[in-house]
Formats: sequence, C-alpha cells, structure tokens
Amino acid sequence: MFLDWVSNTFSFTLFFPVITLVLLLYFFLYYLKASRPLAGTTEWVDAEISKVDLTFFNSRHPLEKRDIMPILVIAAVFSFLALFKLGDTTAPQSFTQFAANYDQVFIELDEPEDIGSIMFFTGLWTGYYTLEFSQDGSTWLEQGAQQSDSEPYDIAPAMLQRFSDVFKWRFAELRDDNPYISYIRVTASRVPIELGELALFRTNGELISGLSSNTPQLFDEQHLVPGRPSYMNSMYFDEVYHGRTALEYLRGINPYENTHPPLGKAIISASILTFGMTPFGWRFAGAIFGVLMLLVLYVFIKNIFGKTVVAVCGTLLLGFDFMRFVQTRIATIDTYGVFFILLAYFFMYWYITTDPDAPLRKSLLPLALSGVAFGFGCASKWIVVYAGFGLAVIYLIRLVHLSKYYRRNDLGCFKSYLTKTLLFSVLFFVVVPAIIYSLSYIPFAYARGLDFSGGAVWTAEFYRQFFDIIWSNQVLMFNYHSGLVATHPFSSVWWQWILNLRPILYYNSHFDGVRSSFAAFGNPVIWWGGFVAMVIMGLRVVRHRDGIALFIVIGYLSQLLPWIPISRIVFIYHYFPSTLFIVLALAHIFNTIFENRRKGYQLAVYGYTAGAGVLFIKFYPALTGVAAPRWYFTNILRWIPGLWPF
Repeated sequence: MFLDWVSNTFSFTLFFPVITLVLLLYFFLYYLKASRPLAGTTEWVDAEISKVDLTFFNSRHPLEKRDIMPILVIAAVFSFLALFKLGDTTAPQSFTQFAANYDQVFIELDEPEDIGSIMFFTGLWTGYYTLEFSQDGSTWLEQGAQQSDSEPYDIAPAMLQRFSDVFKWRFAELRDDNPYISYIRVTASRVPIELGELALFRTNGELISGLSSNTPQLFDEQHLVPGRPSYMNSMYFDEVYHGRTALEYLRGINPYENTHPPLGKAIISASILTFGMTPFGWRFAGAIFGVLMLLVLYVFIKNIFGKTVVAVCGTLLLGFDFMRFVQTRIATIDTYGVFFILLAYFFMYWYITTDPDAPLRKSLLPLALSGVAFGFGCASKWIVVYAGFGLAVIYLIRLVHLSKYYRRNDLGCFKSYLTKTLLFSVLFFVVVPAIIYSLSYIPFAYARGLDFSGGAVWTAEFYRQFFDIIWSNQVLMFNYHSGLVATHPFSSVWWQWILNLRPILYYNSHFDGVRSSFAAFGNPVIWWGGFVAMVIMGLRVVRHRDGIALFIVIGYLSQLLPWIPISRIVFIYHYFPSTLFIVLALAHIFNTIFENRRKGYQLAVYGYTAGAGVLFIKFYPALTGVAAPRWYFTNILRWIPGLWPF
C-alpha cells in the first residue's frame, strides 16, 4: 500500500514539475556555456576591452517590414484565445425593482406542479427574498434551509442576494416536503433590490411554462435560462465589485466599490455600453487590453534587441503566461494598471535611448508619453505608483549619465538642458497625471449625484464639490488599504509569488463527474525560469555593466519590493506587473544566445518557448473553466499538493 501511494504520488503529481525543473536547469547551464567566450580564441580579450561604464545610451531598433506578419499572427491568435468562451453574449436585461419594503410578487401556475428547483438571476443591491408556496392562495409554506428535522423549522432565506451574488444565476433553497403547488409568493426583505429572471423546474428538470404574475418581466426572458449557473453566464470573484460598479457609473447609482480609482471601471463601463450588461460585455475590454499588452511588448522587445525572433519568442512567453491570460479575461481593474505600466516603461526606454546629441525636443515626446501613460495607470489602480518609483530611478540615472557626457564632451549647456527637462518632467509626471486622475472621477462624481447639467459645471461650487468627492475618496482608499484586516484561504506572500506556490482559485464547479475551475497563477516555465533570468540580469549589471539589464532589474524590483513590508492580506495576482520584467529578462537571455550562436542555439530558444506553449495547452482547462475529468486536475495539474487548488 505504501509503495503504491509513493508510486502514484510521484508519477502523477511530482513527475511534471521535476521534469520542468530539470529542463530549466539544462537550459540555463546551456546559457552559461553559450554566453562565455570560446576557449582558445580572442573573445576573452575582446570582452574585457569592450567593457564600458554602465550607461543607458543604447541603440533603439525600429520595427521592420518583416515584423508585420508576426504581429498580425500574434494579434489574431491571441485575440481568438482571449474571446473564445469569454462569456455569454446574452443575459437578462429586464429587472423587477422592489421599491417599497415587503413588496411582493405573486405567481399563479396553470395547474398544480411538483416544483423540483427554482433558479433566479440577481441584479443590483443586496438583501434576500422570502419565498412561499401555496396550494390554495391563502395558506403559505415558507421555503428555505432547514436546520433540523426534529425541531421547529428555523428557516434561512430561500433566495439570498449578498454583495457576492449580484448578476448571477442562483438556485433557491427549497424544503423537501412541498406538496403540489399552484401559487408562489416572493417578498423583498429590503429596498432597493432588483430581481432579473425567475425559472421554475419540475422534479424531472423540465422548465415550467404557463405562468402568470403581477410582474411579467420576471418571465419575459425564459429563453435565456441556462442549464446551470457557470462563469459563462454569471459574475465571479471581484467582478461583483468592478463589473457592478461599471454599471452603476452608467446608471448614475452611488457606486458600491470605491476602494480603487475609477478609470479601470470606467473602461469596463464603455465595454458594457458597447456589448450590453452581459458576461461578454463586462469582460471584453480586459481581454482586448490583454492582447494589446502583447503588441506593445513585441514593439518593446524589438526596440531593445533588434531581433524579430527574440521579439516573437519573448511576446509568446507573455502570451502563454497563465496570469496574463486569466487576469485579462476577468472584469477586474488589474489589467489596465499593468497595461499602462508596460506602456510607461516602453516610452521611458524610448526616452533614455534618445541620442544625447539630439535636440532637446527629440527627447520630450517619449518623456511626455511616459508621463501620460503613468497618469492613466494611476487612475486605474494605485499599484502604478510603484512603477513610478522605478521610472524615477531610471530617469535620474539618465540625467546623471547626460551630465557626465556633457562634461566629457565639453558641452557647457547642460544646466539649461537640465532646467528645461526638469520643468517638462514636472508638467508630464505631476501636473498631467493629476489632471488625468481628476478627470477619471467624472463618472464617479456623476454616480455620487454631482450635478453636471446646464451651467452647473461653470460654477465655483461645482468644483468645490467635485474636488471634495475626489479628496474624500483618497482618504477612504488609503484608510481601507492601510487598515485592512482580513483572511482568505488563497492569500499568499511575496516569496510565494516568486516560487509560484499559491494560486488563487477564482471559480470552481463539479458536475457529472467532471470539474470546471480556473485560477490565477504563473506558467512554471516562465515564472521559475524568469526569476533565474532576473538573477542573471543582476549579475550582468555588476559584472558587465549592462544598462539594459539594469533597466529590467529596476522595473522588476519597483513592482516587487513595495509588497515585502506590507502586512495586509495580499494575493498572487499582485505579482502580475512583475511578470512583464521577468519576460524581458528571458528575452535578454534569448538575445544573448542568438548573438553568440553556439551549437544548438535555435533549439534552446525555440524549445524554451515551445515548453511554455505546451504547459499553456496542458493547463488550459485550469485557465478557462473548460470541463475536464476530475482526475486530470488532481493527478496531472496539481503539481504542488496542498498548495495548488486543483
């Protein structure tokens, strides 16, 4: 028995991670060998002679015609993957709003029925509904969860609508002693509260038709009733905050979620406005931003290294990363913050690689664009402020190098250059972001009741109220995040993110012997190998005075270090911004391998990229909710028993 247990555990649980680690070790041993100068040649001497002071004065390589096809293919493939089974394009749109306490809905059946189950689609606001059955319309039997069969019934609400239940299909709690019934009564516990569709099923699972009610909108979209609740037709995880708030912006309702800046939710609002208040509608914008992230990264990598093959392979790594794929297909705001972080660093790289002999105006455009991207990011989520620290360090290093360059070349105009650059930087990294941040609060203020009609916006009182709303929300957000005390079964800490130890399970369902679930975590080939690559970047900074490696390390540490001292509850998705830089580190490794062209160099890079793709395919069910046998999750995908929740 013991030997069988050891055999089964090793074969199905540990085999894949062990093989992955062995192959990663082999790859990096190959890299170390390939990156050394060849013995018996003058490469050792050339390497020492070519060493220069660490600098950001690197070349920037523009896109070429041969980059068009890879970009188009990457955009097409990953757009399809992002949108495939993203969510239903339809959902109940008409809602019964209970406007007074104890408002009731009466439902009469054509003939007495043995009710097997009831599904209902929730809307805005929270509370519960009392559900009652009757045979004659005068004697009512309350439904709900029963605590004991031997004591008087202690009924829990049959139809709960908690904050975590909005815009979901749910099953009502029914008693198991119901007779054939002819009448149903639904009573709201509190107002306001909305109920979308109501679906009644016989014990054999058939949908009951022929219903009459004083609120016909509860039964006007019966064709949308799903076979079962799922991520395809309902909100899950933090969508109940951000997707809900996006709708509240559109409807001018005081927003429920106010612990993050508004821009990300406003983008989701635009998506809902375009595609409707449906799962596809509230997720579409994030999925598209996830694809745009890949296109920006492609241009970024090509600008840094100048090799199409490195740009393709590096972009595919981010495309195959589990975190990017899962996180951008959920209606939360992290995607937008990460996208603008990538954009801000791309433009900052453009700035620092501007020819120091070029006129000042040549460097001002990328600097301005970096500041604008930073502003949009801060208006999406505060994690972008961490990126600002990294951008500032890179910016200051660039100015130090410029001062040395001006002195070395006996250029006496550095003081003028510095003054103009600093003033311009204050404008685009302080003033413009502040304006963007403030303007992002327009939908928030509108939903909070600020009057935007007529000439109100031209009065001093309007702006006083507007900035009072902004400031009070900043105080609320700071107090919330700094004072948050909570626990969660899938919480983790920063070192667990690096090791990919603790995924967060977003959705989980079991039915008909299969499992449908997905979680946010990293592709092991990318995260484990990426951290090794980041360590190598640090060594390259010290030993080779590699400016590109320094750029990557600064970006990575600016996103990781701030989380180390934080004691509040955090999750693995907070590592999402750091994945951008581990991919850049791996692209740097790929570039070195291609430059040295040792035997097997193509196999090494293509094999590494393909390995990430194979794992993406292997873990696809755990990233999308596609139903798969339970044994596949337990014995194939649960690489770290007790920590990976499959």
